Amino acid sequence: MKNYIYSMFEETGSLNTEQIILNILVAVILGVVIYLSYYFTHAGGVYSKKFNVSLITLTILTATVMTVIGNNIALSLGMVGALSIVRFRTAIKDSRDTTYIFWTIIVGICCGVGDYVVACVGSGIVFLVLLVLGRVKNDNRILLIIRGARNMERRIEAIVFDYFEAKAMLRVKNTSRESIELIYEMPRKTYLISNKKEKSIAEMLYELESIEYVNIVTQNDEISG
Repeated sequence: MKNYIYSMFEETGSLNTEQIILNILVAVILGVVIYLSYYFTHAGGVYSKKFNVSLITLTILTATVMTVIGNNIALSLGMVGALSIVRFRTAIKDSRDTTYIFWTIIVGICCGVGDYVVACVGSGIVFLVLLVLGRVKNDNRILLIIRGARNMERRIEAIVFDYFEAKAMLRVKNTSRESIELIYEMPRKTYLISNKKEKSIAEMLYELESIEYVNIVTQNDEISG
């Protein structure tokens, strides 16, 4: 038993040059598939050319590392220890980017150990899923910010309530002795429907006395860069 454990730590990969080249070549091909998937699902949105190129290189590097490790336990433990000191502090602009990072790592691992069938089948399924659902975006919310005299509070609330048919939710109310600021949130669809009315919400509110400003802001959870 002891000799078997020692042999596991001493065992090294016996890949020939052709096998190594094949591992890297398949990783490159699947890396291009990931590149195309990211391009099609992010086109017209938060798309980063540099990040997309990094996906290909990450796939190749992961496959290379796995090819080097092979079935050597001692080398794999040393590699884990070396990589554990690396800290990545790049902000993720889109939650989908995390999926692509894991995709490249998994493909690289599969190619590094020579399991091409799993890498190809898994990549094909993920590619189709992201192609169909990858363009799904968060619904932009509209913020309506109103500032006016404090004694106009009830009238402002009544106008907003009637204009948006009770679909605008009051999120923030800031007050001082002389003024008040109200911030409403509503779905973009609600705001677009209201634009079909004869008067805009701004025109309705400015008909009141002592309205300082009416701001309309689009809010989105995604970080643009």
